[in-house]
Amino acid sequence: MTTLTGPCEEAQILAERTAEALHNSKRTVAAAESITCGNIAAALAAAPNASQWFRGSVVAYSREVKFSVLRVDPGPVITSSCVQQMAVNVRRLLGADIAVATTGAGGPGREEDQPAGTVFIGIATPDGCSTRECHFLGEPSEIVHEATLQALRDLADAVVEDPRSQAHTSPDPSHQKTGLSLSMESGR
Repeated sequence: MTTLTGPCEEAQILAERTAEALHNSKRTVAAAESITCGNIAAALAAAPNASQWFRGSVVAYSREVKFSVLRVDPGPVITSSCVQQMAVNVRRLLGADIAVATTGAGGPGREEDQPAGTVFIGIATPDGCSTRECHFLGEPSEIVHEATLQALRDLADAVVEDPRSQAHTSPDPSHQKTGLSLSMESGR
């Protein structure tokens, strides 16, 4: 079993890349987390100048918090629709320019008829919201870790690729998006 005691090196690098682009463009970011349970917020808060660009995070692990705080429509919560609503609504709630959201089935068993490792990630910007479906393998802690990293990759890519970004960083080609609905597997 993997034990995470703080941001791993990749999470730190991704958060720093996001921080540089956000700081240079004077934009802000927020998060709504279910399956990642605050790990995205922890990585972002540890990045340089976070108080200038990180608006905060809502950890909405329970269905009821998603419905009441994030105004997600009642129903299944391990869906593309749910993560889209989480991202759009936390962006609005916290007054951020960009938001990232996560929801999923951490395992070890199926949840809402979704296999363990099914994760949805959403990125909301002023131009709309994109979602991604991922499938990770491993123990629940490994799924949470992989979901955190993928969400940070997606956020960093969205921030750096945004034409409003004045950062002089280039996206890591190994993490280029190939579509909005992808299956990502982490073999262990």
